[in-house]
Amino acid sequence: MATLGSLQLPGEARFSSSASSLPATKLAPRHSALVRGTHWITTLCFCALLVTGSELVISHPRFYWGETGTVLTKPLFQLPIPSSRRLVPTGYGYVLPDQNGWSRALHFEAAWIAVLTGLLYVISGLLTRHFRKDLLPSKTDFSWRALLTSFAKPFRFERPSPAEACSYNVLQRFTYLFVIFFLFPLVIWSGLAMSLGFASAFPWSVTLLGGRQSARTIHFFVSLALVLFLFVHVAMVCLAGFWSRTGAMITGRIGTRKEHT
Repeated sequence: MATLGSLQLPGEARFSSSASSLPATKLAPRHSALVRGTHWITTLCFCALLVTGSELVISHPRFYWGETGTVLTKPLFQLPIPSSRRLVPTGYGYVLPDQNGWSRALHFEAAWIAVLTGLLYVISGLLTRHFRKDLLPSKTDFSWRALLTSFAKPFRFERPSPAEACSYNVLQRFTYLFVIFFLFPLVIWSGLAMSLGFASAFPWSVTLLGGRQSARTIHFFVSLALVLFLFVHVAMVCLAGFWSRTGAMITGRIGTRKEHT
């Protein structure tokens, strides 16, 4: 016998049936709060480092190899741009505005904030097994099919499927690990090696890089590699869906469509 609570009007039945067939949005977990926080702090620091580092290069756009390098030393190479200082020979008859003072101070401040943020991220990633679970490639990632697919899809401008959106492919895993554990440590090491105080305290670390001027040259090329990574990273975010990926890095979750039957 039907009770009052179990009765359902025909209109309600039709509404319930049609509503259940509509696609609903399910929020899938993507990034932890610490990963999101360190990501955006690092982003701001990197932008500041890029602007101020460019100004430091403009002040002396000549690069050397070894321990010393002056305006009287033949450079290893030089950028085809005018300098912001008249004493630096670049072949141009004019100089750019000199902003070396504030840019140098801000460069060091942003660098130390980035270093401390990176240390927090690495320590947390080791404690929470974030690197092992999310970034360390599995055995299946080393198959030729997985490698070819991860390389071919970006070149064909294919958007990742909903299943792929919730994890990193093998190309992303290798790239992130290379940036986190090689490029970032090397850019920090080469940056510190240009400091007279650091060089006097740890002379062996500067010698391993070939000297203070060699460290500056290495620092420049590693910075270019990081800028290239930034452009590729943003391009892949746009390909996968800029607003959904950016939202995931803000809220920690990414919306996926799920059909209910």
